[in-house]
Order: sequence, then C-alpha cells, then structure tokens
Amino acid sequence: MTADAASNVLLLPGWLNSGPAHWQSRWEHLHGYRRVEQDDWNWPRRGDWSARLEEVVLARDAPVVLVAHSLGCHLVAAWAAHTSCADRVMATLLVAPPDPERDDMPPHLYAWRPIVRTRLPFRSVVVISEDDPYCAPVRAAQWAADWGAEVRQAGALGHINGDSGLGDWPQGHAWLTELTALPDRRQSAAW
Repeated sequence: MTADAASNVLLLPGWLNSGPAHWQSRWEHLHGYRRVEQDDWNWPRRGDWSARLEEVVLARDAPVVLVAHSLGCHLVAAWAAHTSCADRVMATLLVAPPDPERDDMPPHLYAWRPIVRTRLPFRSVVVISEDDPYCAPVRAAQWAADWGAEVRQAGALGHINGDSGLGDWPQGHAWLTELTALPDRRQSAAW
C-alpha cells in the first residue's frame, strides 16, 4: 500500500482509546494509518463521535477504509445510518464489537443503545472472537448479518485488544489487505 493510500486508512478505536500494545496503535506506527481522535474517550457520546468521523471523512481527498475496534464498530454503524457521504468509504474492517445493551455494561456506554442494525452501504468484514468477554459470538454474528458484513472467526482471542498479546496481529492485517484488494463496488461518486 502506498503512503497516500495508507493515510486514507482510518483507525477507529473504542472506549478509552487503544493503548501502545494494541494492534491499532502498532498498525498506526508500522503502516502510517491515521487514528480518528475523539474529544472524550472516557464518556463516548454517539452523536459527538459520529460528527467527528464525518468531519475526518469529509476532509480526505480520496476514498477511505475504516478499521474499527470495539465501540468503533458501533460508531461505523451509527454514522453510516445518518451520513450523506457513505460513498467516500471503500470498505470497513470491524473487529470485536461489544454488546452495549448488556446489563453489566458500564453507564459510559448507555448512549450507544439501541444498537444500530441498518445495512452498511459499503463492503464490510466483522471479526469475532469466540471468547470475547464483552460480547457473545452469536450476538456479533447477528449484527454482522444485519449490517450485511462477512464474518471472520478469529478463534479465542479475548476482546482482540492489547491484552490479547497479538503484537502486530498479522492475521488481521491480512484480512484488511484482502478486503482492500477487492474491486471497488461503491457507486460512482461525484465529489
């Protein structure tokens, strides 16, 4: 991937951001991908996070690829349901979506209820861990179906985060490379 193409891969961390051991942070440093910074990582508000994503996507001069982890997956779904610039997205990799509708989730995530289940207007892959402590695999698979996304089973990797000990997570990057290598099926955009 060229440096210009890499700068159009946008990393969307979840609640509390992604720390230095997280594969998203490692990909940012290794590949030159861009993290979408949010104003408040501690109390994420769906509307605020969506507005920030809209701002960043509109500022890009080429199609973007969204690489979301955890709550970032729900950000993509919520944003896509309301944006008028979804045609600027080539594809999305959605990794380990949590279940903010569970009773044991902290109040910080209540603003993400109900979960947006609208079909995504761009090619998407959802990566599911069989032992994610924040979401039952069957729930994540149902959202993937609702979103019209393909599913990749990652095995037992917990929440697929820094605590999972994945390092640079080559399997995840291979899935991203495969996703971005497919022909672009977006509607032609006049922007």
